[in-house]
Amino acid sequence: MNTNDPMKETVETVDWNSRLADEGRWQQVRGRIRQTWGTITDDELDNARGSWDRLVGAIKEKTGEAADAIDDKLRGFFN
Repeated sequence: MNTNDPMKETVETVDWNSRLADEGRWQQVRGRIRQTWGTITDDELDNARGSWDRLVGAIKEKTGEAADAIDDKLRGFFN
């Protein structure tokens, strides 16, 4: 993400949030998240659904992994 351009960052965040809100896509990504970060619970995933920042934060809090690394892996799940 380009931190020098706040509008670009906002547009990207909205796009990822809408992708997370899509039920079918969410179930696929949820499965990949559980495979990759097995310590995250269903309740934590439910609480983060629809918010990219909450999802990254929940995984970071649970695993201690860097937010950038989590972000990169999550984006890869959508490709």
